[in-house]
Amino acid sequence: MLAALLTTAFVTLTAKAQFGGRGGGPQVTSPEVSADRHVTFRIVAPSAQTVRLASSDMGRSGQPGAMTKSTNGTWEVTVGPVDPGFYRYNFNVDGVAVIDPRNPDTSESNGNTWSLVGVPGADYMDTKDVPHGAVAAVTYYSKSLQYFRRMRIYTPPGYEDGQGKFPVFYLLHGAGDCDDSWWTVGRAGFILDNLIAAKKAKPMIIVMPAGHTRATGGGRGAGPGGDAFSRDFNEDIMPYVESHYRVIADRADRAIAGLSMGGMQTRTISLAHLDKFSHIGLLSGGSIAPSDISDMADFKQNVKVMFVSYGSRENGATAKANVEALKQAGVNSVYYESPNSAHDWVTWRRSLLQLAPLLFQK
Repeated sequence: MLAALLTTAFVTLTAKAQFGGRGGGPQVTSPEVSADRHVTFRIVAPSAQTVRLASSDMGRSGQPGAMTKSTNGTWEVTVGPVDPGFYRYNFNVDGVAVIDPRNPDTSESNGNTWSLVGVPGADYMDTKDVPHGAVAAVTYYSKSLQYFRRMRIYTPPGYEDGQGKFPVFYLLHGAGDCDDSWWTVGRAGFILDNLIAAKKAKPMIIVMPAGHTRATGGGRGAGPGGDAFSRDFNEDIMPYVESHYRVIADRADRAIAGLSMGGMQTRTISLAHLDKFSHIGLLSGGSIAPSDISDMADFKQNVKVMFVSYGSRENGATAKANVEALKQAGVNSVYYESPNSAHDWVTWRRSLLQLAPLLFQK
């Protein structure tokens, strides 16, 4: 991260020096999204030998790659047409990853920061003229882990003005991400804003915690109820939320879901604490089979929704079979397959769109 910031500063200073000092360099726009969904990326780096565009999810439709240098020291590439959505990207300047210095929109992942570009046209997650909720970056002290932690908390439109209580949805990220990811590239707040405005989802509070911990060397472990994140979740995150926010603190009004690593954490936490959750979602993160459930009668009665999703380019066959087995056992179990997508944010945003309307329906 520090290397990327220093490189960005070096590139900017070099450009100023070559083009006559402060304000003397070319003024560029980056990224620039056209009406036909082509996206042009630019960076001023006159001393660089090679510059490439890198993107985590854009490759299928955007063909990121080598950029071309113009006579004024600006590097540029146009990709597309790019499917509507939101994408992380950065520039590789002579072997060093650099965020876009002309773009203030960023998205954090686990140990990295990306620039973020949105291509309009995906109605369910576009920014629309509807009432919007708020997302706060909340710092709390984890007594179980003994250091300060951060989580993101979404409150629905009107929360600040009212006195009512709301159901709470704990939404966990994957191994490559952090608490910022569902809010930025995942568009969770905007997806819920649009669903609530259309009366397709109940107003709810969404808690997006940090799934990685120091104690587990990155937090990827999700052992049966005993890993560091599970302790933090049960002993610190849930008590903090229930004491600082107007949530309905009962089983019927709590949901938990996660993607990939977060799905495995969801599975661990929910199976160990079925008295706390009535809605469970696993997004590209395994599944629950009837043999995993110790008390099927209690599960059928109190788990109102068991949701599992995968992208069509993932291997979700086992998960789909387990969902069908739960249906046969009488559980309200739902399987969703995202078309033409893989283990990526395209799948997970679509999965949230499918899952959110199922939550807290009386």
